[in-house]
Amino acid sequence: MNPSTVQIELREHGGFYLEKQFNNNEPEKAVIAGLSAASMDVRERSTEESLDELEALLETAGGVCLGRTLQNRQRPEPRTFIGEGKVLELKELAEANECTLAVFDNELTPSQMRALTETLGLRVIDRSSLILDIFAGRAQTREGRLQVELAQYKYLLPRLTGMWTHLVSQTGSSAPIGTRGPGETQLETDRRHIRRKISKLEEELGEVIRTRDTQRRMREKNNIPVIALVGYTNAGKSTLLNTLTGAGIQAENRLFDTLDTTTRKVAVSDTTQALVSDTVGFIRKLPHHLVDAFKATLEELKYADLLIHVIDASSPEWQEQARVVDDLITELGADKTPRIEAFNKCDVLSDDVRPHSEHSVEISAKTGEGIGTLLEKIDEIFAKAKKEVTLRIPYDKGSMVETLHREGAVKEVRYLEDCVELDAVISADMYGRLKEFIQVEPRE
Repeated sequence: MNPSTVQIELREHGGFYLEKQFNNNEPEKAVIAGLSAASMDVRERSTEESLDELEALLETAGGVCLGRTLQNRQRPEPRTFIGEGKVLELKELAEANECTLAVFDNELTPSQMRALTETLGLRVIDRSSLILDIFAGRAQTREGRLQVELAQYKYLLPRLTGMWTHLVSQTGSSAPIGTRGPGETQLETDRRHIRRKISKLEEELGEVIRTRDTQRRMREKNNIPVIALVGYTNAGKSTLLNTLTGAGIQAENRLFDTLDTTTRKVAVSDTTQALVSDTVGFIRKLPHHLVDAFKATLEELKYADLLIHVIDASSPEWQEQARVVDDLITELGADKTPRIEAFNKCDVLSDDVRPHSEHSVEISAKTGEGIGTLLEKIDEIFAKAKKEVTLRIPYDKGSMVETLHREGAVKEVRYLEDCVELDAVISADMYGRLKEFIQVEPRE
């Protein structure tokens, strides 16, 4: 999907469109603002650190921050979110720096966005819209483009009303002559158009999910373990993938540099190989529409045999960033998957950051330091997770044979007089379920 797909289709359809947010040639001048309200969930509140991150997101998208403000209130102001006085202060700041854009660190309602646009005299977007814009520019594969487009449409649907301020609802008896009707009619037409697009995109992504299921079953049948690299955006996942596999994918020091999933084979040891998949980076307050759209990709985490959580140890915010990743892993149902914490950029680790857990390791994805230790830990976990056994299953328990073929890796089958004898590699979970049929115990 071209980043402007959503704008073009709706412009042609009926006049509504979302302006291109940033000029590709010159950085767009912007002011940023955030709110920390006592009534808000602590994870949704803005802080100086989250505004720093918002500045970095703005720069990634092609803008430049020329002013910022952080408001503290008991609760959000219903109309302007940060309060009338703070809005006027932000307006003066924007005018003094000739800004054309205001970016809010918190998610705004459609009515708040409309009110702020009118008061500030600027285009107004929130953090979710900014992240969606970045993702639209990063997506390269068909799957990535479908996912971003779906997220954009879901984000825009409830905000259509605010885009039709120049027209009047068809039911208003006080509407000026000649303006009754078209606004509501066109608004409903655009809503139906977007709903149709959402349905179509969900169907197409359903095909992606089915393809992934088939590929996953093939990997399981071939007994190829899968490692998923997860972590906060810009933690060094792509660099680690390159170091482990020689993938040669682009890895730059910027947020969301990698969006599309890349999978490569790695030799863990002389006897073990695995597939390593890079995943999209996480970030605090990641738009829920984006998480929903990318579930076809992100759900691969819970089917992985091992997660490597890459942590940027050079960041003063590494603990908060690690918490964000842990929360999303839990949300995606992958919290039971074995995990290694890889503290990246070990050359800058201080004593209070150095890991002490047996499931943690210090590495430098850039220089290769600690990679050997990481591979040893991976090999240890795989050795514990898989068991090679010989089973004898009675013919009246044929469903167990099907289960072995489906969920394990069957190496050889022998048909005896009263049972089927199989040599297979099975998971620890399957070992527990099939223990009564095991004839030869695995070597420890």
